[in-house]
Amino acid sequence: DEANELLAVARRAAYAVGSQTVLTGILPTLKQSDLTLDNMVQVPRYRALNDTVIAMRGSDFRLGIKGIDQLDLKHDNLMLEACNTSFQVHFQVSPHEFANLYNIAQAVTGPVMAAAVNSPLLLGKRLWQETRIAVFEHSVDSRSDAHQARGHQPRVHFGNDWIESSVTEIFKEDIARFRIVLTNDVADEEDPFAMIERGVAPPLRALRLHNGTVYRWNRACYGVVDGLAHLRIENRVLPAGPTVLDEVSNAAFFFGLMSSMGQRDDVRDHISFDEVKRNFFAAARDGLKAQQTWLDGRVVPAGTLITDTLIPLAKEGLEASGISGKDIDRYIGTVADRVGAGRTGARWALESIAEMDQKVTLDERLRHLVAATIRNQNTDAPVAQWELADICGSQDWRDSYRTVGQFMTTDLFTVQPDDLVDFAASLMEWKHVRHVPVEDSDGLLVGLVTHRALLRMLARGRDSSGPVPVREIMRPDPVTVPSNFRTVEAIRLMREKKLSCLPVVDDGKLVGVLTERDLIGVAANVLEAQLDSDD
Repeated sequence: DEANELLAVARRAAYAVGSQTVLTGILPTLKQSDLTLDNMVQVPRYRALNDTVIAMRGSDFRLGIKGIDQLDLKHDNLMLEACNTSFQVHFQVSPHEFANLYNIAQAVTGPVMAAAVNSPLLLGKRLWQETRIAVFEHSVDSRSDAHQARGHQPRVHFGNDWIESSVTEIFKEDIARFRIVLTNDVADEEDPFAMIERGVAPPLRALRLHNGTVYRWNRACYGVVDGLAHLRIENRVLPAGPTVLDEVSNAAFFFGLMSSMGQRDDVRDHISFDEVKRNFFAAARDGLKAQQTWLDGRVVPAGTLITDTLIPLAKEGLEASGISGKDIDRYIGTVADRVGAGRTGARWALESIAEMDQKVTLDERLRHLVAATIRNQNTDAPVAQWELADICGSQDWRDSYRTVGQFMTTDLFTVQPDDLVDFAASLMEWKHVRHVPVEDSDGLLVGLVTHRALLRMLARGRDSSGPVPVREIMRPDPVTVPSNFRTVEAIRLMREKKLSCLPVVDDGKLVGVLTERDLIGVAANVLEAQLDSDD
């Protein structure tokens, strides 16, 4: 009820400025151009964190993820972290049981995440089922090249071993291993040991601030409420969405497992930490299809493990905690239905994209996917009951054609300056293209070969001295535009310069081409939209 109430507040605020809200781990329509410091919330702490981490790295962030597609990018600020939206839950524990319950949290996090994955798309690429895991581990990586070469632990990590006896093991490890990136004024804070002697719980503001800049996937948290100190295990793995019901069901699944397994043998006696860590990353990559090793040594798909073993355990834990049977049936039943149908948020999104008309641009498909997500969320039906998204006529097609990056051709075939002209001509014939970009070994655009240049060479006759390299016939200084260049300006430029092809370049690197054929597609949409409005 609280989550729905807050979501309603957000929806009203969004509607007031012509927007809508969507619960999702990563927004499918997000673009790299959105991830600028201009879009960072204007809180001094965030800007200070960005500047400090960049200075510690000494270089731009590099992100490489392989899934169905492959993403390789370089980014110059901390806003890659802004891709991620999570549903973080906290499990409060007493000091004497912290080590055992923290280890259990580590053990169950992989399969719990496998049932909850909802972030399969980033910048138009189909990557991991829970791509947030890979993105976050890179987006706040403060390690310099030297630290990375030495295998220094990144600030976002799962851990390297079990906890033996106390939460202080985590705090000591993080203080020793990670430099302080933010400070606050503690000059007026009383000596914590003197406070303890007086029977007062110290706030430990410096420790909490530092702890907030080390991002374990299960993070130990210290806090003081109404004068009472407490410890929590913060699970940072669960993604936002697809619905509030799905989110709360994921939390109930995690809490139920924590409760039931906390009453059993030491988890360390039944599974190695390396296997638990392997489970975690396998679940992030493959979701319900991930192979998971469980306490008895079985290696089974996550879906089988969840259905046969973990759901009964979660029900048992919730019952022992006094949760009503009706609530247990509702929330754990939602997880069971999702797993039984194989319909996580990630699978729904990927299957929807695959089922849509492939003649429609990727940008349009992603927009229809988000629109369908919002419509389904407004019904309150959990994702297991959603129909696949489809192309919906209510979407404004113009939104997908405002910039050249939204519909340019990205599946490019290129040559290098020293390649033979015969090879360039063959590419044109094989792939039915009339323009072939010329790149150097670093991926920088250095020229453009056109079918007209080939025809001119043929008209002059072949050079009797031997084969002709591409550099002799390429246009060495083609007109280029960035991917955020407005479409109407690109059309105007191509008409004024009498261009049939416009290479699209970001940071000196070729990212696509805009051709007359692409613009014919835009014109066809204009005509179709006009006919629909006339009808």
